[in-house]
Amino acid sequence: MSARILIVDDEVTIRESLRESLAAEGYEAEIAESGEEALARTHNTVYDLVITDLRLPGVSGLEILQALRNQGNETPVIMMTAYGDVDTAVSAMRGGAYDFIPKPFKLSAIKKQVRAALRATVETTAPAAEVAGTAAEQAPTGSKATAARKAPDLDGHYMQMIKACPGLSRVGAILEKIGNSRSGNDTPILIQGESGSGKEIVARAVHEVSQGSGDRFMEINCAALPENLLESELFGHVKGAFTDAKTNKEGLFELAGGGSIFMDEIGEMGVLLQSRLLRVLENRRYRRVGGKDDFEVKARIVAATNRQLREAIEAGTFRNDLYYRLQVIEIDVPPLRERPQDLEILINAFVSEFNGQLGMTTGPIDAGLLELLQKYPWPGNVRELRNVLKRIMILEAPVHLEPGHFPDHILAGHNPRSSSRQQAFGAATGLMPLSEVERLQILYTLEMTENNKSKAARVLGISRQTLREKLRLYEAARETELQADEAEG
Repeated sequence: MSARILIVDDEVTIRESLRESLAAEGYEAEIAESGEEALARTHNTVYDLVITDLRLPGVSGLEILQALRNQGNETPVIMMTAYGDVDTAVSAMRGGAYDFIPKPFKLSAIKKQVRAALRATVETTAPAAEVAGTAAEQAPTGSKATAARKAPDLDGHYMQMIKACPGLSRVGAILEKIGNSRSGNDTPILIQGESGSGKEIVARAVHEVSQGSGDRFMEINCAALPENLLESELFGHVKGAFTDAKTNKEGLFELAGGGSIFMDEIGEMGVLLQSRLLRVLENRRYRRVGGKDDFEVKARIVAATNRQLREAIEAGTFRNDLYYRLQVIEIDVPPLRERPQDLEILINAFVSEFNGQLGMTTGPIDAGLLELLQKYPWPGNVRELRNVLKRIMILEAPVHLEPGHFPDHILAGHNPRSSSRQQAFGAATGLMPLSEVERLQILYTLEMTENNKSKAARVLGISRQTLREKLRLYEAARETELQADEAEG
């Protein structure tokens, strides 16, 4: 008999995509639109697992958990939570939740947690002989992981994606060497590449092949938080460390356990915090903000940046010693324009993903359209490609992808916002200056977000202040170019 799962979320897209995805796995998946409906369902029906959003109008996910436990109901509960609610989610785990998964999540990731939670339930209630017979199976993720360390997964989801792309063959070879080596989590890894090129995918693949892949993968964008908050998020703090520190707080280094900590946009980290991170890397120990006790670092540190760190070192904004400490293993992710042979694989993978989420059956891309798309430089890289396809799938619901579904500038092979001089340069050399690629990506992202600067900054992974400064420089450059054209005229 298949497991019965209750999905609780007030967002129809999330609950329906989860229901369809889990039903496709053979589970008996049901949905509830509110906490009140979930409590009514659990009162009348026995479920093997509950997956609930933490924040719900009315009765919250935490209140659902507490109500179940007060009734003596030990059904495992997985919490879905936005990043800012991690503290509350950890409290929920202390209150009896099985695990939590941050939003946005990959369907493949939540499927793994579902399997682990259901397996753990079976092992808890099974006779001792049965438990002994299954002890060698994969440990559940996160805080429920057993003492037996999960073996590195050289054929995990993200590794398979990288291996399928010919343009990432060098990246895949490095990852396989990491997985086959005996080096532990004390070896940091630095991933470099343009925004949107797939650095997070590589970081998750690093986690898959690492010795601590049975523990958590925790990620943070160093450009999204001011330095004092970033320090607290990384290392935690003790009660009274600062005005708003009402209780002790676990940081990502604690929550990750023996897993991985992915620090994206490491080049945006303040110099003072860089000094502390350097000491952590050297001593493999850290201290909570305001605390006196030292804790051992068990997680692997994976850093990523779209900045040229050598230039930042020369400018005095990044520490030379931290750079060399981070780049023990360095992985360069090439931009999408340098690996057009990967386009077909990526497009079909994204179409398959959105088919699953939206309940559609859009077919694979045909050779004629693929040839057109391979001529476009994709300044926003894989992220731009994914966003374009998602917009097409939602708005057009196509049976097959057709040229008419794509913006004219993509079919024309260039961005209409780029200047004639820069287009001439690109046409003559086959290359595009890195600064121009960055400019095109920023302008295109603003267009995609309807000029919402806060949203665009989040998509780009930079602070709003950085975005404003770059736009100011672009405007100044444009005025200079116009003046030069007038003078030539």
